[in-house]
Amino acid sequence: MTPAGTGSVAEGETPSPVRTARRVEEDALAWVSAHREDFALGADALAPDGAVNGSWKPLGELARVCAAVSRHTPDPDPLHAPVRDLLAYAWRQTGEGELFARLQRSEPFATYPLEVYAAFAAAGLRHAGYEAAAAAVARTRGWRLAEQDPTRRLGVLAAERCVGVHRPKDVPRLVSGTWLGGLPEPWTFERFSGYALTHVVFHLTDWGREPDGLPADLGTYLADWLPAWLDTCLEAGMWDLSCELLAVAASLPEPLGQAVACDAWERIARARHASGALPEERPPPAGPRPEPEFAHCYHSTLMAAFAAALTIGRLRATDGATGAYEDDLEGALR
Repeated sequence: MTPAGTGSVAEGETPSPVRTARRVEEDALAWVSAHREDFALGADALAPDGAVNGSWKPLGELARVCAAVSRHTPDPDPLHAPVRDLLAYAWRQTGEGELFARLQRSEPFATYPLEVYAAFAAAGLRHAGYEAAAAAVARTRGWRLAEQDPTRRLGVLAAERCVGVHRPKDVPRLVSGTWLGGLPEPWTFERFSGYALTHVVFHLTDWGREPDGLPADLGTYLADWLPAWLDTCLEAGMWDLSCELLAVAASLPEPLGQAVACDAWERIARARHASGALPEERPPPAGPRPEPEFAHCYHSTLMAAFAAALTIGRLRATDGATGAYEDDLEGALR
């Protein structure tokens, strides 16, 4: 495995987004594996006033990324087994789903348990009792009428589908009410709208699993403007959002141009800490570069692995028949 921080193209080597993305993915997953205990649920995971953003959220994001990466990583690939091990670890943290059932009884109208559970269900890890109880609540008027912004609602609808509740007619209306769905002036893009648009794409494509779920007009709009937004975020050192945008790029009908993709992945590779962790944002220029605290790098490091897996999987699908993908991946593994 290539040491972290050495993602730059060697002298005489042909630039390749596959090779650089692979190095980033390997190092990111190695860091996650080394810090998996930091994703563990604490004693307050079931407490009414528990810190959800510090317990269930990181665990759910670990599950979501591992489920997606495993889908885009063939079984013989050396990364497949450690990713499945991380997913199994996360599932054990939930008592193999039993904690979701307990949350359902204590907070029946909270949506976050179902949203986190959906990440596990996407990988085939299910708890029949929780699903039955969650589905019953999700069919009530009180659940359906909960006030949520359109992007969050898309996520909840996607989670509902994993327990057999389908409301397909809501989706076009909700999409039209999102920032991305309104096809806004491209110069109005900023941090909040950037994260909103990436999650609209993730929800519509099932986190890269169904690229055809993205409406054609949104795909065309993103193809026109995403390269400029990505460059802006990279220039600003917004590594977390940049990785999310790279994941979106891998879900579009046409991939990023070779030059754009190579430059983006090289900048991400250079931004990593020696451990493989990717900070959410560029640190202040003065002073040394200590490894960022877990809370300030776990999400961006997961997103780096997620975006890399989608990028490589996409290039496998488009270039595999000609052997270009295999040649680049062989180079990355050397």
